[in-house]
Amino acid sequence: MRMDEIGYNHKHNRTFCIDRPNGAGDWLLLIVKSPAVFRIDGKDIHTSANVVILYTPEYPEYYYPDCDEYYDDWIHFEPDPEELELIHMLRIPTNKPVELSDVTELSSIARNMCYEQYSPNLYRKPVVDLTFRILLYKIGEKLLRKTDCSRISESVYLEKLLWIRESLYRWPGREYSIDDMANDLSLSRSRFQHLYTETFGTSVKADLIKGRMEKACELLQTTDLPVKEVGILVGYGNTSYFIRLFRNTYGLTPVQYREKIGEPESS
Repeated sequence: MRMDEIGYNHKHNRTFCIDRPNGAGDWLLLIVKSPAVFRIDGKDIHTSANVVILYTPEYPEYYYPDCDEYYDDWIHFEPDPEELELIHMLRIPTNKPVELSDVTELSSIARNMCYEQYSPNLYRKPVVDLTFRILLYKIGEKLLRKTDCSRISESVYLEKLLWIRESLYRWPGREYSIDDMANDLSLSRSRFQHLYTETFGTSVKADLIKGRMEKACELLQTTDLPVKEVGILVGYGNTSYFIRLFRNTYGLTPVQYREKIGEPESS
């Protein structure tokens, strides 16, 4: 990438206004940490804090604070073809403010880029390039999570649902009860299952199986444990049921899977 300018945690008062009718002439990534107003296609859009917007070079830029004290990070740059492809792959929208739950992590990355860019460090350019790609990935990650949770983004259940899903993947060998999960959220069994599916686009049962099968693959690759023991460690005391479920998922039995990953790659 070509880095033109970068700024971290710049502070402005209410009179601050950017008005570039013909765009900046390069790409601009803004991380806005206070309420602001963006004029998009002639319409003023009021946003809360925690906004990201990626302007393309020729798009008109018009934005100003919607509060007494305005803070933002900004990066003027020209992406290389790989970065353009990455922006497209991560589905980062352009010329549209996107409100996120929090931009602290993104701002921290921008701070590191800023310090590196204006340092005397020998390898500052490749470090800035790599850090910028990390920033893009993190933005893509937050956008994906926002999409996954958009329907209940203000729900009191969101935090607990996220923790339940994380638990299924972190500790797949535990015993899980849908009734217990529903009770933890003070919901009926059917309402809990509907809310889980609405939030993540998949059922709690499918996530549990996926988490267990992924852990089983890891154990089959990295240990010499018998198939029966692998099944027990991922929550299946019935070995026949574990083998059948594994075969339905991957098209191979656990033994066949272990043999296949042990085969040398053909040149």
